Amino acid sequence: MKTENIILQLIYPGVIEAFAEMVNIPLREALDKFYRSQIYIEMREGVSDMHCRSEKYLAEELMQEYGYGAEDTNAIVSAVY
Repeated sequence: MKTENIILQLIYPGVIEAFAEMVNIPLREALDKFYRSQIYIEMREGVSDMHCRSEKYLAEELMQEYGYGAEDTNAIVSAVY
């Protein structure tokens, strides 16, 4: 397994957990959304060094991708972090 694949495997759980907490959904639902997302595809394909981004940043990107509003983001992010 390539080093970057190992790094990604270590990052995915943190992104999924942060996303679930930010939008108040079950982990299973967050997992499903993550693996069906454009963010996941970009990370897997090495686009824009997405693996270098923080888990919080990537979770916020997922929120945008799935249409969770910016007004929700500020309130939720401050409650989580």
